[in-house]
Amino acid sequence: MDDRTSSSPIRLTSLAHGGGCGCKLAPSVLQQLLADQPAAEPFARLLVGTETGDDAAVWQLDEETCVIATTDFFMPMVDDPFDFGRIAATNAISDVYAMGGKPIMALAILGMPIDKMPAEMVREILKGGSAICAEAGIPVAGGHSIDSPEPIYGLAVIGTCPVASLRRNSGAKPGDTLILTKALGVGIYSAAFKKGMLPAADYAELVASTTLLNRIGSELAKNADVHAITDVTGFGILGHALEMARGSNVRISLRAGDIALFAHGAELAQQGFVTGASHRNWTSYGADVALPDDFPAWRRHLLTDPQTSGGLLVSCGAERAAGLLQKIAAAGYPAARIIGSVEAGRPGLRIFA
Repeated sequence: MDDRTSSSPIRLTSLAHGGGCGCKLAPSVLQQLLADQPAAEPFARLLVGTETGDDAAVWQLDEETCVIATTDFFMPMVDDPFDFGRIAATNAISDVYAMGGKPIMALAILGMPIDKMPAEMVREILKGGSAICAEAGIPVAGGHSIDSPEPIYGLAVIGTCPVASLRRNSGAKPGDTLILTKALGVGIYSAAFKKGMLPAADYAELVASTTLLNRIGSELAKNADVHAITDVTGFGILGHALEMARGSNVRISLRAGDIALFAHGAELAQQGFVTGASHRNWTSYGADVALPDDFPAWRRHLLTDPQTSGGLLVSCGAERAAGLLQKIAAAGYPAARIIGSVEAGRPGLRIFA
Protein backbone atom coordinates (compact mmCIF):
# COMPACT_ATOMS: atom_id res chain seq x y z
CA MET A 1 0.00 0.00 0.00
CA ASP A 2 1.18 3.53 -0.73
CA ASP A 3 2.94 4.97 2.34
CA ARG A 4 1.02 8.18 2.00
CA THR A 5 -2.36 6.41 2.35
CA SER A 6 -1.35 4.98 5.74
CA SER A 7 -0.13 8.29 7.18
CA SER A 8 -3.61 9.61 7.98
CA PRO A 9 -4.79 9.08 11.58
CA ILE A 10 -7.99 7.46 10.32
CA ARG A 11 -9.11 5.92 7.04
CA LEU A 12 -11.37 8.39 5.25
CA THR A 13 -13.08 5.55 3.42
CA SER A 14 -14.10 3.99 6.76
CA LEU A 15 -16.31 7.03 7.41
CA ALA A 16 -18.42 6.60 4.26
CA HIS A 17 -20.75 3.90 2.99
CA GLY A 18 -19.58 4.48 -0.59
CA GLY A 19 -17.06 6.53 -2.50
CA GLY A 20 -16.44 8.51 -5.66
CA CYS A 21 -18.96 8.42 -8.48
CA GLY A 22 -20.00 4.96 -7.28
CA CYS A 23 -22.18 6.95 -4.85
CA LYS A 24 -24.39 8.13 -7.69
CA LEU A 25 -27.98 6.99 -7.75
CA ALA A 26 -28.57 4.22 -10.26
CA PRO A 27 -29.88 5.47 -13.63
CA SER A 28 -33.27 3.79 -13.16
CA VAL A 29 -33.70 5.28 -9.67
CA LEU A 30 -32.84 8.75 -10.94
CA GLN A 31 -35.38 8.38 -13.75
CA GLN A 32 -38.08 7.45 -11.24
CA LEU A 33 -37.30 10.42 -9.02
CA LEU A 34 -37.44 12.87 -11.92
CA ALA A 35 -40.44 11.29 -13.66
CA ASP A 36 -43.15 13.48 -12.10
CA GLN A 37 -41.18 16.68 -11.78
CA PRO A 38 -42.80 19.64 -13.54
CA ALA A 39 -41.25 20.51 -16.89
CA ALA A 40 -39.07 23.57 -16.85
CA GLU A 41 -40.54 26.69 -18.37
CA PRO A 42 -39.13 27.29 -21.85
CA PHE A 43 -36.34 29.85 -21.81
CA ALA A 44 -34.90 30.86 -25.15
CA ARG A 45 -31.45 31.33 -23.63
CA LEU A 46 -31.37 27.97 -21.79
CA LEU A 47 -29.47 25.94 -24.36
CA VAL A 48 -29.02 22.80 -22.23
CA GLY A 49 -31.21 21.72 -19.32
CA THR A 50 -32.26 18.33 -17.99
CA GLU A 51 -33.80 16.91 -21.14
CA THR A 52 -30.96 14.57 -22.21
CA GLY A 53 -29.04 14.01 -18.97
CA ASP A 54 -26.18 16.12 -20.27
CA ASP A 55 -23.08 16.99 -18.26
CA ALA A 56 -23.99 20.58 -17.32
CA ALA A 57 -26.55 23.33 -17.76
CA VAL A 58 -25.82 25.98 -20.39
CA TRP A 59 -27.19 29.53 -20.63
CA GLN A 60 -26.61 31.74 -23.67
CA LEU A 61 -25.33 35.19 -22.70
CA ASP A 62 -25.25 36.75 -26.16
CA GLU A 63 -24.86 35.73 -29.78
CA GLU A 64 -21.33 34.43 -29.27
CA THR A 65 -20.94 33.27 -25.65
CA CYS A 66 -22.66 30.90 -23.24
CA VAL A 67 -22.20 30.12 -19.54
CA ILE A 68 -21.81 26.53 -18.32
CA ALA A 69 -22.85 25.64 -14.76
CA THR A 70 -22.34 22.31 -13.02
CA THR A 71 -21.85 20.73 -9.62
CA ASP A 72 -20.42 17.41 -8.47
CA PHE A 73 -19.52 16.04 -5.05
CA PHE A 74 -19.13 12.68 -3.36
CA MET A 75 -17.68 10.69 -0.47
CA PRO A 76 -14.03 9.57 -0.37
CA MET A 77 -12.74 6.70 -2.45
CA VAL A 78 -9.19 7.04 -1.06
CA ASP A 79 -7.84 7.68 2.44
CA ASP A 80 -5.32 10.43 1.73
CA PRO A 81 -7.26 13.69 2.23
CA PHE A 82 -5.15 15.68 -0.25
CA ASP A 83 -5.71 13.03 -2.95
CA PHE A 84 -9.44 12.96 -2.16
CA GLY A 85 -9.65 16.72 -2.67
CA ARG A 86 -7.73 16.51 -5.95
CA ILE A 87 -9.88 13.70 -7.33
CA ALA A 88 -13.17 15.36 -6.39
CA ALA A 89 -12.14 18.68 -7.91
CA THR A 90 -10.88 17.10 -11.15
CA ASN A 91 -14.14 15.21 -11.48
CA ALA A 92 -16.29 18.31 -10.95
CA ILE A 93 -14.37 20.46 -13.44
CA SER A 94 -14.65 17.71 -16.07
CA ASP A 95 -18.30 18.53 -16.80
CA VAL A 96 -17.30 21.95 -18.15
CA TYR A 97 -14.67 20.45 -20.43
CA ALA A 98 -17.17 17.82 -21.59
CA MET A 99 -19.45 20.59 -22.87
CA GLY A 100 -16.59 22.15 -24.81
CA GLY A 101 -16.05 24.97 -22.34
CA LYS A 102 -13.30 26.39 -20.17
CA PRO A 103 -13.79 26.78 -16.39
CA ILE A 104 -13.50 30.27 -14.91
CA MET A 105 -14.43 29.83 -11.23
CA ALA A 106 -15.35 27.25 -8.60
CA LEU A 107 -17.21 27.16 -5.29
CA ALA A 108 -16.40 24.48 -2.72
CA ILE A 109 -19.06 22.11 -1.37
CA LEU A 110 -18.02 20.63 1.97
CA GLY A 111 -19.76 18.34 4.44
CA MET A 112 -17.66 16.83 7.22
CA PRO A 113 -18.26 14.79 10.41
CA ILE A 114 -16.36 17.29 12.52
CA ASP A 115 -16.53 15.12 15.65
CA LYS A 116 -14.80 12.23 13.81
CA MET A 117 -12.07 14.01 11.85
CA PRO A 118 -9.21 16.28 12.88
CA ALA A 119 -9.29 19.75 11.35
CA GLU A 120 -5.96 19.14 9.60
CA MET A 121 -7.51 16.38 7.46
CA VAL A 122 -10.29 18.72 6.35
CA ARG A 123 -7.74 21.40 5.49
CA GLU A 124 -5.83 18.88 3.37
CA ILE A 125 -8.99 18.02 1.43
CA LEU A 126 -9.52 21.70 0.68
CA LYS A 127 -5.86 22.13 -0.27
CA GLY A 128 -6.14 19.21 -2.71
CA GLY A 129 -9.16 20.78 -4.38
CA SER A 130 -7.46 24.16 -4.57
CA ALA A 131 -4.34 22.59 -6.11
CA ILE A 132 -6.37 21.14 -8.99
CA CYS A 133 -8.26 24.40 -9.48
CA ALA A 134 -4.91 26.21 -9.68
CA GLU A 135 -3.81 23.68 -12.31
CA ALA A 136 -6.99 24.44 -14.25
CA GLY A 137 -6.28 28.16 -13.90
CA ILE A 138 -9.33 29.04 -11.79
CA PRO A 139 -9.93 30.30 -8.25
CA VAL A 140 -11.96 28.66 -5.52
CA ALA A 141 -13.97 31.82 -4.95
CA GLY A 142 -16.14 30.67 -2.04
CA GLY A 143 -18.41 27.83 -1.09
CA HIS A 144 -20.58 26.32 1.63
CA SER A 145 -19.93 23.86 4.46
CA ILE A 146 -22.06 21.76 6.81
CA ASP A 147 -21.53 19.26 9.61
CA SER A 148 -22.58 15.93 8.07
CA PRO A 149 -22.52 12.25 9.13
CA GLU A 150 -20.14 11.31 6.29
CA PRO A 151 -17.34 13.26 4.59
CA ILE A 152 -18.45 14.93 1.36
CA TYR A 153 -16.47 17.23 -0.90
CA GLY A 154 -16.86 18.65 -4.39
CA LEU A 155 -17.27 21.80 -6.40
CA ALA A 156 -19.81 23.92 -8.19
CA VAL A 157 -18.03 25.09 -11.34
CA ILE A 158 -18.79 27.90 -13.76
CA GLY A 159 -17.34 27.99 -17.26
CA THR A 160 -17.76 29.78 -20.55
CA CYS A 161 -17.88 28.57 -24.10
CA PRO A 162 -18.33 30.03 -27.58
CA VAL A 163 -21.81 29.07 -28.74
CA ALA A 164 -20.29 27.50 -31.85
CA SER A 165 -18.09 25.22 -29.72
CA LEU A 166 -20.82 23.91 -27.42
CA ARG A 167 -20.96 20.12 -27.52
CA ARG A 168 -23.69 17.92 -26.07
CA ASN A 169 -24.07 14.18 -25.56
CA SER A 170 -26.90 14.21 -28.12
CA GLY A 171 -25.03 15.17 -31.30
CA ALA A 172 -23.66 11.80 -32.41
CA LYS A 173 -24.34 11.02 -36.08
CA PRO A 174 -24.62 7.73 -38.01
CA GLY A 175 -21.23 6.93 -39.45
CA ASP A 176 -19.32 8.52 -36.57
CA THR A 177 -16.38 6.90 -34.81
CA LEU A 178 -16.14 6.85 -31.01
CA ILE A 179 -13.00 7.67 -29.03
CA LEU A 180 -12.51 7.20 -25.26
CA THR A 181 -9.70 9.27 -23.76
CA LYS A 182 -8.93 7.37 -20.52
CA ALA A 183 -8.66 3.76 -19.39
CA LEU A 184 -11.41 2.02 -17.40
CA GLY A 185 -11.06 0.45 -13.97
CA VAL A 186 -11.54 3.18 -11.36
CA GLY A 187 -14.33 1.42 -9.47
CA ILE A 188 -12.54 -1.92 -9.53
CA TYR A 189 -9.34 -0.40 -8.17
CA SER A 190 -11.39 1.46 -5.55
CA ALA A 191 -13.02 -1.78 -4.42
CA ALA A 192 -9.60 -3.41 -4.05
CA PHE A 193 -8.28 -0.36 -2.20
CA LYS A 194 -11.13 -0.39 0.31
CA LYS A 195 -10.27 -4.02 1.14
CA GLY A 196 -6.57 -3.22 1.52
CA MET A 197 -5.65 -5.21 -1.58
CA LEU A 198 -4.41 -2.51 -3.96
CA PRO A 199 -0.60 -2.33 -4.36
CA ALA A 200 1.16 1.03 -4.26
CA ALA A 201 1.83 1.06 -8.01
CA ASP A 202 -1.84 0.49 -8.77
CA TYR A 203 -2.83 3.22 -6.31
CA ALA A 204 -0.50 5.59 -8.15
CA GLU A 205 -2.13 4.60 -11.46
CA LEU A 206 -5.57 5.26 -9.97
CA VAL A 207 -4.67 8.72 -8.69
CA ALA A 208 -2.83 9.68 -11.88
CA SER A 209 -5.90 8.93 -13.99
CA THR A 210 -8.47 10.50 -11.68
CA THR A 211 -6.48 13.73 -11.30
CA LEU A 212 -5.82 14.16 -15.02
CA LEU A 213 -7.93 17.13 -16.13
CA ASN A 214 -10.10 16.57 -19.21
CA ARG A 215 -9.08 19.94 -20.64
CA ILE A 216 -8.70 18.35 -24.10
CA GLY A 217 -12.49 18.62 -24.36
CA SER A 218 -12.40 22.38 -24.88
CA GLU A 219 -9.90 21.90 -27.71
CA LEU A 220 -11.79 19.08 -29.41
CA ALA A 221 -15.00 21.11 -29.34
CA LYS A 222 -13.45 23.70 -31.64
CA ASN A 223 -13.34 21.06 -34.38
CA ALA A 224 -16.50 20.84 -36.51
CA ASP A 225 -15.83 17.13 -37.08
CA VAL A 226 -16.44 16.48 -33.36
CA HIS A 227 -20.20 16.06 -33.03
CA ALA A 228 -20.79 14.96 -29.43
CA ILE A 229 -18.85 14.69 -26.16
CA THR A 230 -19.71 13.36 -22.72
CA ASP A 231 -17.60 12.34 -19.75
CA VAL A 232 -17.73 8.79 -18.42
CA THR A 233 -18.45 8.69 -14.70
CA GLY A 234 -20.72 6.77 -12.34
CA PHE A 235 -22.88 4.95 -14.90
CA GLY A 236 -19.85 3.32 -16.55
CA ILE A 237 -18.98 3.36 -20.24
CA LEU A 238 -22.19 1.46 -21.06
CA GLY A 239 -24.44 3.89 -19.20
CA HIS A 240 -22.95 7.04 -20.66
CA ALA A 241 -22.74 5.59 -24.17
CA LEU A 242 -26.40 4.64 -23.83
CA GLU A 243 -27.26 8.23 -22.83
CA MET A 244 -25.47 9.36 -26.00
CA ALA A 245 -27.36 6.82 -28.10
CA ARG A 246 -30.72 7.80 -26.67
CA GLY A 247 -30.08 11.53 -26.87
CA SER A 248 -28.83 11.27 -30.45
CA ASN A 249 -31.46 8.71 -31.52
CA VAL A 250 -28.79 6.33 -32.84
CA ARG A 251 -27.42 2.87 -32.16
CA ILE A 252 -23.89 2.57 -30.81
CA SER A 253 -21.51 -0.36 -31.19
CA LEU A 254 -18.55 -0.75 -28.82
CA ARG A 255 -15.60 -3.13 -29.23
CA ALA A 256 -14.81 -4.23 -25.70
CA GLY A 257 -11.38 -5.54 -26.67
CA ASP A 258 -10.31 -2.11 -27.94
CA ILE A 259 -11.06 -0.27 -24.70
CA ALA A 260 -7.97 0.52 -22.60
CA LEU A 261 -8.01 -0.82 -19.04
CA PHE A 262 -5.96 -0.09 -15.94
CA ALA A 263 -2.93 -2.39 -15.78
CA HIS A 264 -4.56 -4.89 -13.43
CA GLY A 265 -8.21 -4.04 -14.06
CA ALA A 266 -9.09 -7.32 -15.75
CA GLU A 267 -7.19 -9.36 -13.16
CA LEU A 268 -8.90 -7.66 -10.21
CA ALA A 269 -12.32 -7.91 -11.85
CA GLN A 270 -11.82 -11.66 -12.24
CA GLN A 271 -10.91 -11.81 -8.54
CA GLY A 272 -14.27 -10.27 -7.66
CA PHE A 273 -13.28 -6.69 -6.82
CA VAL A 274 -16.50 -5.15 -8.12
CA THR A 275 -18.56 -2.29 -6.67
CA GLY A 276 -22.23 -2.45 -5.83
CA ALA A 277 -22.77 0.37 -8.31
CA SER A 278 -21.63 -1.91 -11.13
CA HIS A 279 -24.46 -4.32 -10.32
CA ARG A 280 -26.98 -1.47 -9.99
CA ASN A 281 -25.89 -0.02 -13.31
CA TRP A 282 -26.47 -3.29 -15.17
CA THR A 283 -29.86 -3.79 -13.53
CA SER A 284 -30.84 -0.28 -14.63
CA TYR A 285 -29.95 -0.44 -18.33
CA GLY A 286 -28.93 -3.98 -19.24
CA ALA A 287 -32.14 -4.57 -21.22
CA ASP A 288 -30.91 -2.06 -23.82
CA VAL A 289 -27.45 -3.61 -24.22
CA ALA A 290 -26.75 -6.55 -26.55
CA LEU A 291 -23.75 -8.56 -25.33
CA PRO A 292 -21.93 -11.30 -27.24
CA ASP A 293 -22.80 -14.89 -26.42
CA ASP A 294 -20.80 -16.27 -23.49
CA PHE A 295 -19.52 -12.81 -22.53
CA PRO A 296 -18.12 -13.40 -19.02
CA ALA A 297 -19.51 -11.47 -16.07
CA TRP A 298 -16.12 -10.02 -15.16
CA ARG A 299 -15.83 -8.40 -18.60
CA ARG A 300 -19.30 -6.97 -18.26
CA HIS A 301 -18.33 -5.51 -14.90
CA LEU A 302 -15.49 -3.63 -16.57
CA LEU A 303 -18.06 -1.97 -18.84
CA THR A 304 -20.49 -1.11 -16.04
CA ASP A 305 -17.69 -0.11 -13.66
CA PRO A 306 -18.38 3.36 -12.20
CA GLN A 307 -15.65 5.77 -13.24
CA THR A 308 -14.72 8.68 -11.01
CA SER A 309 -13.16 11.48 -13.07
CA GLY A 310 -13.20 9.19 -16.08
CA GLY A 311 -12.36 10.03 -19.66
CA LEU A 312 -14.30 11.75 -22.41
CA LEU A 313 -16.38 9.77 -24.88
CA VAL A 314 -16.06 11.59 -28.20
CA SER A 315 -18.20 11.03 -31.32
CA CYS A 316 -16.52 12.34 -34.46
CA GLY A 317 -16.48 11.96 -38.23
CA ALA A 318 -14.88 8.64 -39.12
CA GLU A 319 -12.47 10.17 -41.63
CA ARG A 320 -11.00 12.45 -38.94
CA ALA A 321 -10.87 9.93 -36.09
CA ALA A 322 -7.27 8.78 -36.53
CA GLY A 323 -5.95 12.33 -36.61
CA LEU A 324 -8.01 13.34 -33.58
CA LEU A 325 -6.77 10.29 -31.69
CA GLN A 326 -3.18 11.34 -32.37
CA LYS A 327 -3.96 14.86 -31.14
CA ILE A 328 -5.55 13.51 -27.94
CA ALA A 329 -2.63 11.18 -27.19
CA ALA A 330 -0.10 13.95 -27.84
CA ALA A 331 -1.97 16.20 -25.40
CA GLY A 332 -1.25 13.78 -22.55
CA TYR A 333 -3.87 11.02 -22.79
CA PRO A 334 -1.87 7.90 -23.72
CA ALA A 335 -4.77 5.53 -22.96
CA ALA A 336 -7.02 7.14 -25.60
CA ARG A 337 -8.43 4.57 -28.03
CA ILE A 338 -10.94 4.28 -30.87
CA ILE A 339 -13.56 2.02 -29.30
CA GLY A 340 -16.64 1.92 -31.52
CA SER A 341 -18.98 3.43 -34.04
CA VAL A 342 -22.40 5.01 -34.49
CA GLU A 343 -25.10 3.80 -36.84
CA ALA A 344 -28.73 4.53 -37.62
CA GLY A 345 -31.24 2.42 -35.75
CA ARG A 346 -33.24 2.01 -32.60
CA PRO A 347 -31.35 3.65 -29.70
CA GLY A 348 -29.31 1.10 -27.81
CA LEU A 349 -25.90 -0.51 -27.48
CA ARG A 350 -24.30 -3.50 -29.14
CA ILE A 351 -21.08 -4.88 -27.69
CA PHE A 352 -18.50 -6.86 -29.64
CA ALA A 353 -15.82 -8.89 -27.89
